[in-house]
Amino acid sequence: MDMTPTLEAQSNQLTSDDLIAGAKTITVTKVAPGSDEQPVAVHYDGDQGKPWYPCKSMRRVLVAAWGADAKEYVGRSLTLFRDPEVSYGSIKVGGIRISHLSDLDGPLSIALTVKRAKRAPYKVLPLAKAAPAPDDLGSVAAAAAACEAAGLTIAGIEALCLKASDGACTSLSGLPVKTLTYIASNGIEPQKVAVFNAAPVETAPAPAGWAD
Repeated sequence: MDMTPTLEAQSNQLTSDDLIAGAKTITVTKVAPGSDEQPVAVHYDGDQGKPWYPCKSMRRVLVAAWGADAKEYVGRSLTLFRDPEVSYGSIKVGGIRISHLSDLDGPLSIALTVKRAKRAPYKVLPLAKAAPAPDDLGSVAAAAAACEAAGLTIAGIEALCLKASDGACTSLSGLPVKTLTYIASNGIEPQKVAVFNAAPVETAPAPAGWAD
């Protein structure tokens, strides 16, 4: 039994207790006005009506990284984690902090207030950009159909994938969307079919334009 779902706080917002089981990477769908105490509500994929209300320090991080126009945040991603050292008054209650942000050229360091009259550097790392899921775009199926129509065997498709990815993957589902789209749109040249079906992998040339 996975205990994680039972840890979710009964609340109308994401809380630090929701992150006890581990960090959470979210993709922003909307940024809306909140209340006087919590002026910004960040909605995200799968939030189930429980947006994240970033504290002032994390809002400063967002503005430093992504700018002041919240409309630009939509579609971008960030990783949130529970920092148990966050205090409310003299009691450590834990709070939500950002560890990674997409759309960063490199690590970001910003001076934030940690206590009254005391500031300290806060560092955020770039979030690796996830490639669009090929299955969502139908690219894998389209590329597979193009390969089949061209007469490639399973071994030939594996050889093609190895060459197109510099040995990184052996299946169409592992290729970049750009490559899959190229295959689906252009098919495979007949002379390449023979090479990929019969020639050793190390000697099979990858077609021009298939690199990511």
